[in-house]
Amino acid sequence: MNDQEVEKVAEILVCDDDKAIVEAIEIYLTQEGHHVQKAYDGEEALHILRSSPVDLLVIDVMMPKLDGIRATLKIREELSLPIIILSAKSEDADKILGLNVGADDYVTKPFNPLELVARVKSQLRRYTQLGAASEIRKANVYETGGLSIDDDKKEVRVDGDLVKLTPIEYRILLFLVKNKGRVFSISQIYENIWNEEAIAADNTVAVHIRHIREKIEINPREPRYLKVVWGLGYKVEKIS
Repeated sequence: MNDQEVEKVAEILVCDDDKAIVEAIEIYLTQEGHHVQKAYDGEEALHILRSSPVDLLVIDVMMPKLDGIRATLKIREELSLPIIILSAKSEDADKILGLNVGADDYVTKPFNPLELVARVKSQLRRYTQLGAASEIRKANVYETGGLSIDDDKKEVRVDGDLVKLTPIEYRILLFLVKNKGRVFSISQIYENIWNEEAIAADNTVAVHIRHIREKIEINPREPRYLKVVWGLGYKVEKIS
């Protein structure tokens, strides 16, 4: 891999409630040829990350609505992009906490913009070199806790042990794991799996759910992964 490949143009999200800081960072990163998206609180950053591709995030600790620490926690539940935290010099605890919850690096305020640019380059290079092959291999692998589905191999494993499912059971579980944490009604599950209108589908879905639980849960009566949300439907729990 040559430098040109490593230093390719990146999509970078900068999040800070101080607009002057965001604009200053944007100028320096744009000069490097990168494209910069801007957010001014953690909630706005999350919305952007969920709606458009981003290669790296620079985020401040102290912000309204959703601070940088809590935002990083939420982001790490879904994404593996590099995260650089900005923090004031007096907030050593926040720096340590930020790294512990999943940030890759931190820069203290006030900072030299050239130092930040260098750290951005370093993280992008590391992510490209060390992460790309792994990301490609895992592109169709979906995990929650010890439950893993490799959709290329059509394999389901629980704590490393292979679990055999019927094709319908597999499709139901894959659908729920892809959307882990989200509750789906019986009708929604039926229509997504069978691709037809759900008419009297309750028993059909319930039977398959029961069989899946018997195969993936240690105790099907107290499931860890596949849970019922009474009156609403089913979901696969999001477990780190």
